[in-house]
Amino acid sequence: MRLSIDTYCTGSSPLHACDARVKIVLLAAYSVTLFLVDTWTGLALAVLAFALAFAASGLPARRVFGLAVPVYVLAALVVVFNAFSLDVQQAASAAGWGGVSAGVLAQAAPVPLVGAFGFVPAGFARGCFFAARILLLVFASLIVSFSTTSTDLTAALNDFMRPLRRLGVPTDDAAMVFSLALRFIPVTAEEFGRVHDAQWSRGAAFGEGSLWQRLRAWQTVLIPLFVGLFRRADTLAQAMDARCYGADGARRTSLADRRFSLRSAFVLCAGLAVCALLAWFL
Repeated sequence: MRLSIDTYCTGSSPLHACDARVKIVLLAAYSVTLFLVDTWTGLALAVLAFALAFAASGLPARRVFGLAVPVYVLAALVVVFNAFSLDVQQAASAAGWGGVSAGVLAQAAPVPLVGAFGFVPAGFARGCFFAARILLLVFASLIVSFSTTSTDLTAALNDFMRPLRRLGVPTDDAAMVFSLALRFIPVTAEEFGRVHDAQWSRGAAFGEGSLWQRLRAWQTVLIPLFVGLFRRADTLAQAMDARCYGADGARRTSLADRRFSLRSAFVLCAGLAVCALLAWFL
């Protein structure tokens, strides 16, 4: 049993070369814009902005869109719950949650199916709008994750927390904890697969018997897993202590040059301007 949780895709696209701080800020701005836009024109322009960013990333479509299968189920449920109502007349007269436009279906008459239960075209349109919001938010997050290494994300987090140094916050240590947390994700997946295979080879019945028996079988995986992770954490702590990490209290330096270039500033300003225009006018 092997879990594939690698997200970064090696590449030399403009999105890969973009500063990680710029990508994180623009992702946050884009996320806010998606929930401020309430017209189909604005949503279409948001889709266009995502399409341009995806084209600039050079990422494989199957990798990005195939990872969001659970989100498709959530989006489908959003559409279904908004499209059908137990009281179609009351649902048709409602203005709609969030003030989202129903577009050309705003004046469409509801279709009763069984008694008061029926299909509401305006609700269906709003459900599609909400689903598109969710999908765009997830897809935008994925292309940032696929085009940015964990090291760059950690360095960007450290830069964002730098003003807190004046308040005595150990930002370097917080960035180190974040980096170790990211590093332990593949380690945990590797350890989980190793323990699972070992217990399966010893005859553990993970898919047989009652629910309680299956849970008892997974108990033989989880306990060794946590023991192994604590052992790794103790080894890591001893290694850091042997290298005198944090003993002198000096500020950490960076091997890579993280100066904010003029090109990054231009990309950031242009992206924020586009998001502001979409949120304000649409």
